[in-house]
Amino acid sequence: MKIKSNFILKEMDDMNIVVAVGDRAKSFNGVITLNSTATFMWKKLEEGISREDLALALTEEYSVDLDKAKEDVEKFIDTLLKEDIIDE
Repeated sequence: MKIKSNFILKEMDDMNIVVAVGDRAKSFNGVITLNSTATFMWKKLEEGISREDLALALTEEYSVDLDKAKEDVEKFIDTLLKEDIIDE
């Protein structure tokens, strides 16, 4: 799965936000604020990564167990899918 090209991550001060660009900015009028874990997952999704590999990356980066990582990945991906931000 991968982040669609019409969304970008901006790092401003101590905040990480996602904004829509191009034609998508007409229909997506908000911003999404990401915490450090969500920013980590976003960057991995920009590169293209499977759910399983993303969960494994979380376990390595944050020393969480695999079940918790899978739960966090599913919640994050579900949110992105609902907003039509990623391609599966």
